[in-house]
Amino acid sequence: MVSETWDVTTDVLVVGSGAGGQTAAIAAADQGAQVVVVEKSGLYGGTSAMSGGAIWIPVSSQAREAGAQDSPEEAFQYIRALAAPNVPDSLIRAYVHQAPAMLDWVQANTEVRFFSVPYTDYHAELPGGKPGWRTHMPLEIDGRVLGGDVQILRPSSKAANLFGRINWTLMEAHMLLNRPAGWIKVFLKIMWRYYGDVAQRLRSPRDRFLTLGNALVGRLRISLNQRGVPIWLNTRLVSLVKEDGRVVGAVVERDGKTQRIRTRKGVVLAAGGYERNAQMRKQYLPGSGEPGNSGAHPYNTGDAIRIGQEAGAAVRNMGSAWYAPVFKIPGEESARLCTYERALPGNIIVNQSGRRFHNEAASYHISAQEMIKADSASAWAVFDARYRWNYPMGPVIPKFPDWILPRAVRSILLKAGSLDELARKMGVPADTLKRTVETFNAGAAEGKDPQFGRGEAAYDRYYGDPKVTPNPNLAVIDKAPFYAFPIYSGDIGTNGGLVIDENARVLDAEGKVIAGLYASGNCTASVMGGSYPGAGSTLGPAMTFGWLAGRHVGAAG
Repeated sequence: MVSETWDVTTDVLVVGSGAGGQTAAIAAADQGAQVVVVEKSGLYGGTSAMSGGAIWIPVSSQAREAGAQDSPEEAFQYIRALAAPNVPDSLIRAYVHQAPAMLDWVQANTEVRFFSVPYTDYHAELPGGKPGWRTHMPLEIDGRVLGGDVQILRPSSKAANLFGRINWTLMEAHMLLNRPAGWIKVFLKIMWRYYGDVAQRLRSPRDRFLTLGNALVGRLRISLNQRGVPIWLNTRLVSLVKEDGRVVGAVVERDGKTQRIRTRKGVVLAAGGYERNAQMRKQYLPGSGEPGNSGAHPYNTGDAIRIGQEAGAAVRNMGSAWYAPVFKIPGEESARLCTYERALPGNIIVNQSGRRFHNEAASYHISAQEMIKADSASAWAVFDARYRWNYPMGPVIPKFPDWILPRAVRSILLKAGSLDELARKMGVPADTLKRTVETFNAGAAEGKDPQFGRGEAAYDRYYGDPKVTPNPNLAVIDKAPFYAFPIYSGDIGTNGGLVIDENARVLDAEGKVIAGLYASGNCTASVMGGSYPGAGSTLGPAMTFGWLAGRHVGAAG
């Protein structure tokens, strides 16, 4: 192929600007490679920027410094018990050994900083599970150091900040949720930090104090800028170019204009899953709801998976996703993840028949799957005036009267003076709903849930209210008025896709490497294989295999 057929030549092309893609780009650049990152949308950061920013990393240096006891073998045992059988042992072992090495490298060579937190594994009771310290959170950052790049960073999910716009840290969120002594001081600090940025308030409601996923992606972007690696926005991958079985470039559409990019070393696909593609959801995720039930951003339509397949790539576990119950607020482009609300005392989730069907305090991945199993793609969170005053239910903020809530929220929040009236508004049998509440209350009064064991697991209790005893996850529902808020089975991304090896090289149907093609993140078949071991199980592998891809492709001849 003659050089005139190429519009641009670089060593490495990275498709996708989330945490996995940016990590791959940085690692490749540090191998001396010239790198270009392309991003389909007009904002960089992908779903990583919208997320909580956590990474699940076993046996980390930070955890050891905190006094945690862990080992690669325990981590392998834990993931192996949860992951689908078709996930190779070799891939799991690569992850548990390389993830802590990735974290050490990132800490030493980039602006990214993480700290280990006592956040329990989602199934800590299993062999190899741990009550904390495998989840790591990114350190916050003043977005002003990003200059103009802060304005084109994809904003956090409205579920990940205060009042849908004010960024907070994990610790601040816990303080405001549980309200121990000193919480008012923390609240005032957050408000002063936001409204004290007068210059920004005059131009935009956007918060420049970056936390969670915004902090992670922002720090990665600074590290890219330091290396002179560009991110081309509004640039869509159209196809891959192969010569003699090797990927040697790609065709992209940049601002509506087609360009052919030659790659001397390779292409890294890190462009997210297919969760916002209605056709692919119908094909691979029957019963899981429509694209609007996803908390991911609208540009994740499976392009990398489809184009990788066209280049000969094999796929695995395409029916897998990071499931989560979600709130759908009219007018918002992405659903809001329901993380902790279900675990708080004084609420239950019922199906359209008015019955409970699972332990509401289970991990969001399990909770949404239980909704699908119960054929309850939509359900209701039911709570009373006591819960309404003390705790949030998604955008239904406590301590504020109903009339002050946004109109879109009020339009879907049901309120009634009795359970009979509430049932009529919900469209469920009143007698069934009342029996459900009575049964729940009988156990909750004694701190027990004989039906589903709510509050027995460590993860349940993590999000409970420690002031409520003997069970921080249970309280009776008996104080009028009563409320119901719609909740849906959704996800924060799909995680089945391209098959990769221990160096993040993409494999074909025969298990052979497709030379010049790498992948990481939700466009790949996750090492977690349909499971969700703990907070950060999506970004941890995305960054780890992104790092491995970048190092390998950057060093390629």
